Amino acid sequence: MARTFTTEARRTQIVRAAIETIAEVGYAKASFARITERAGLSSPRLISYHFADKDDLLRQIVLEVFGAASEEMTPRIDAEPTMTGKLRAYLESNLRFLREHPAEITALTEIGPHLRTADGEGYTSVGSQDHSVAGLAEILAEGQRSGEFRDFDTRSMAVLIRASVDAAAQRVRDGSDVDLELYQREVVTAIDLAVRAGAPA
Repeated sequence: MARTFTTEARRTQIVRAAIETIAEVGYAKASFARITERAGLSSPRLISYHFADKDDLLRQIVLEVFGAASEEMTPRIDAEPTMTGKLRAYLESNLRFLREHPAEITALTEIGPHLRTADGEGYTSVGSQDHSVAGLAEILAEGQRSGEFRDFDTRSMAVLIRASVDAAAQRVRDGSDVDLELYQREVVTAIDLAVRAGAPA
């Protein structure tokens, strides 16, 4: 189906409504009927016109949320001249995105266990993290080469760093009373101390 400006606008409208619906009532109750009502559409058939099925819609949610996060994070990371700065920018911008987009993060954590590939295969949490972990490992390895970071296994450290971000996402979903601004500062400090050259191995 050729996509016009109107088609893209309608798809965006549906995705936004789906995010808000899933964030409010959860994955199980986020029917096309509920999404239709929130989007102000006349019929669920309009969703089916733009998306093959619910899995197709969920995949688009993931693409759009990750795309929005990348747009916010990448320029901040790229602007830093050192690996220490890039790692800090990664953490700060990622955790800020979680804090400022609670509906999107709640929707992602809700749909994660139910997400399917176009071939019908289920995603795993490990698989979904691989891209981020690989990117972090590259920053860490470059920091070791430049002498900014101490010697450690870069993939293990990248998994640990990613876990600190995912823990914050879970807190956003569950409505935790943890102050995410304070959490951000503590995580940035803890990771800096863990990786910097001269830190105990």
